[in-house]
Amino acid sequence: MAEHLPDAVTNDPAAINDLADQAMEAADREGIAVSEIYEEVGSVFEVIAAAMQHRDGFARGRSRRV
Repeated sequence: MAEHLPDAVTNDPAAINDLADQAMEAADREGIAVSEIYEEVGSVFEVIAAAMQHRDGFARGRSRRV
């Protein structure tokens, strides 16, 4: 996930919400149903927020559960 995030680290909810919207739009373009995403991760916003907070650990390939 971390390699797909922008270079800037932020905990700005508006920026994270925009990234979540972009992810959902990309999934839709690829034919992935919103219901599938919610079954897997629950909240895309929370996954992206956690990835932004723990970017260094994800980027190094450490396994972290969010």
